[in-house]
Amino acid sequence: MAASHVAAALPDDAVRRRFPRFSPPPGAAAEPREAGSTATGMTVNTPLCFRGKKILAPMVRVGTLPMRLLALDYGADIVYCEELIDIKMLQCKRVINEVLETVDFVAPNERVVFRTCERERHRVVFQMGSADAERALAVAKLVESDVAGIDINMGCPKEYSTKGGMGAALLSDPDKIESILTTLVKGICKPVTCKIRILPSIEDTVNLVKRIEKTGIAAIAVHGRKKEERPQHPVHCDVIKAISEAVSIPVIANGGSHDFIKEYMDIETFQKATAASSVMIARAAMWNPSIFRKEGLFPLKEVMQDYIKYAVRYDNHYTNTKYCLCQMLREQLETTQGKKLHAAQSTQEICEVFEMTDFYEEATAIFEAKKTVETKTQDEDDQMEDPDVIKMAVRFDKREYPPQITPKMYLLEWCRKEKHPQPVYETVQRPVDRLFCSVVTVAEQKYRSTLWDKSKKLAEQAAAIVCLRTLGVPEGKLCEGENHLINKRKREDRERLNNGDHGEDLAEPSHKKANFIEETSDMNVPKMPR
Repeated sequence: MAASHVAAALPDDAVRRRFPRFSPPPGAAAEPREAGSTATGMTVNTPLCFRGKKILAPMVRVGTLPMRLLALDYGADIVYCEELIDIKMLQCKRVINEVLETVDFVAPNERVVFRTCERERHRVVFQMGSADAERALAVAKLVESDVAGIDINMGCPKEYSTKGGMGAALLSDPDKIESILTTLVKGICKPVTCKIRILPSIEDTVNLVKRIEKTGIAAIAVHGRKKEERPQHPVHCDVIKAISEAVSIPVIANGGSHDFIKEYMDIETFQKATAASSVMIARAAMWNPSIFRKEGLFPLKEVMQDYIKYAVRYDNHYTNTKYCLCQMLREQLETTQGKKLHAAQSTQEICEVFEMTDFYEEATAIFEAKKTVETKTQDEDDQMEDPDVIKMAVRFDKREYPPQITPKMYLLEWCRKEKHPQPVYETVQRPVDRLFCSVVTVAEQKYRSTLWDKSKKLAEQAAAIVCLRTLGVPEGKLCEGENHLINKRKREDRERLNNGDHGEDLAEPSHKKANFIEETSDMNVPKMPR
C-alpha cells in the first residue's frame, strides 16, 4: 500500500497518542537501536549478542507479540516467543499484514500462529519445538528473515511436547540434539541457541552441554531444575554455575523467579549466584513485565493498561489477552475487576473492565480507516491487473440452484463433453478483509468475478459462473428448467440398481459423489488474516 494513502487517511498524532509503540510508557527504557543498525540508518550484519542481557523467557500463551513488545519497552534486551511446533509452522503461509504493519504466519484455518513486527525484528528469538533436524531447518528458513535468532526447546517437561520426542525428551537423546543443532548452525545465517533443563547429576549435565557447545551454537539457556521438578522446587544455582565455568559460550540462567527475582536488582543477584552471562526471566515477567525496569516496578494497573494497548494495536485474540491479564492479576482474580475480566468475551469487553472504552473505540476507528484505504487501493490494483482475464460482477447464491448441482459441476461436465482439460482454479485471500477471489482457467482462457466472497468455495463458484455465462452454457439454475445433470445422476443410480450393484456406491447419494468429483479440481490455498 502506498505511503501517501495511509498518510491521507490516518491522523499521525492519533496513532502516536493511542498506540504505545509510538510513545512508550513513562520511565520505560528507550527503544533499543536495532542490532545491525547505525545512527545514520545504515545496516550492518551484526549478530545478536547473548552476554550481559536481560531476556524475556519463552512462555506458552504468554510470549505473544503484545508481551514481547511491552518487555522491550520496559528494558528487556532480548525476547523469546512462545514455543511453536515445527509441523504446525510448516503448514503456515508468510503474509505481510499491511493494516497492522506486521508479518504473520498463518495456518490453513486462518489462525495466526506467529505474528511479529519491525519493532522487535532484531531482538526476538523464535523458539520452536522439534525432534527432526530437517523439519527444524525448514521452519528456521521460513522465519529467518523476520527474527534475530532461532532456539530449540529442550527443556519443556509437558506431555504435549515430550510425547512427540520434543522438549525435555531430547535430553535423553544427545545424538538427535547434535543432529538438530548442527543442521541449523550450518543451514541458516542467524544465531542458534537451545534451552535445556539439568540432568540428574552435575557431571552428566556438564558433559551434555560441552557436546552441545561443539555444534557451534551461539548460547545456551539453562533452566536450573530437573525435568520432574516444578517451580516450587529450589533452583539449582550450583549446576548452572558449573556449566558457566565449563564452557566458553554464553550461558543464560533461568528459573530464578521463585527464589530470587522479585525486583530489578534481584536479576543481578541471580546472575552472580550462577556465574551466568545473562539472565532469562519467565514467571516474574509474566506477573509484571516492568520487572525489566531499572527504576523499579510500575503499578500493576498501569502495566495492564499498557499491555491492553498493545493487544488492541496488534489485534491480539481476546482469549490470549484475557489469559495474560489473568496471570498478572493472580490473587486479585476474586475481586470485582477480576470477575469481570474472567467474564469478558471480547477485546471490547476487556477494555471496558479496565476503563479503556474510549481508547478501544478510537483505535478501532483508526484501523477501520486503514482497512478502507487498503481495500480501495487493492480494488484499484485489481482493475489494472490481468487485462486478459474475462471479468463479471457475479456471486453464487446457492438458493438459486438445486441442492445437488453447482456451476462448478456444470463447467466440469462441459469441459469433458468438449474434450478440454478440467478447469483449474487459483484462489487468493485478501489480507485486509479476509475475502476471497478465484480465477478459473478453461481452454487457456481465464475468468473471474470482480466481487470478492467470504469463502474459497463461493469464490470458485462465482468464477465458474463467469465462465459459463461467457460461453453461453447453462449453469444449472432452478429457473433454467429441467436439469440434465440431475437426470443423468438418476439414470446412473437406476442402472446400478438394475445391474445388481448394491455395494458402497448405494450407501452414498449420487450428489455426494458429484461433489467429490467436483472438488478434485480444488486447490488448497492458505488463508490470510486481516
